[in-house]
Amino acid sequence: MERKEEMLRPDDGFYFGLGLFETVAVEQGRPLFLKEHLERLTRGMKLLGIRQRDPLRENGAAADLEHTVRKWLSGHPMERGAFKLVVTEENLILRERKHTYGPDQYSRGLKADFSQVRRNSTSPLTYLKSLNYGDCILEKRKAREHGVDEPVFLNERGEICEGAVSNLFFVRGDGRVVTPRLECGLLPGVVRRILLEHGAARETVIRPEDLKEMKEAFLTNSLMGVMPVRELAGIVYREREVTGRIMAAYRKWAGSRA
Repeated sequence: MERKEEMLRPDDGFYFGLGLFETVAVEQGRPLFLKEHLERLTRGMKLLGIRQRDPLRENGAAADLEHTVRKWLSGHPMERGAFKLVVTEENLILRERKHTYGPDQYSRGLKADFSQVRRNSTSPLTYLKSLNYGDCILEKRKAREHGVDEPVFLNERGEICEGAVSNLFFVRGDGRVVTPRLECGLLPGVVRRILLEHGAARETVIRPEDLKEMKEAFLTNSLMGVMPVRELAGIVYREREVTGRIMAAYRKWAGSRA
């Protein structure tokens, strides 16, 4: 629903990070994979016990979240962009944000390197897109100071998990596409879900020493879609044949499922 600017209501989301957010890409005025984003958000709300008693009520009845988002979008039209949806017990915030990825990045590919911070695969917060996002932001800032586009986290067992704002995929020498298992400790990204549902990749445990077997690498998130990796931890990836096919397939899937 349309909302006037209002003050943040302090609650456990404000004080302790017990809140969630989704960043949704908009192309030609359509939110991409909104259903999948809201499904993930709803699961997270249940896990955190967020009932949204007040912000999602209209005339005493629970408002439909998808209806709320689409009504907001009707008042904030955008051809190509994105919006952020933040939910805590007492707050629902919708804000437009810039789409930050451009042609040069896809052409060049991103540079990644391993972070010294470890993902905790035993924490339920690892698997939620929650307001406990400090590790990602701090490591992202630190990486940029060293000319790195995306820091990559390992878990407490030394297994590869994910990037600060992305999921990670590799192409093996035989052409198979693999991505770290969810249980390694990572956010189940929406684009990751789409690729797995279409059989474009499979999950497995991947360690840093396995990188020598990989001939391509790419990252995914809701704004970048599928982004080539040119280098990870000093290993240069020059091939993009499989990555290019997946990029094209993803654009087709995104065009048909907004």
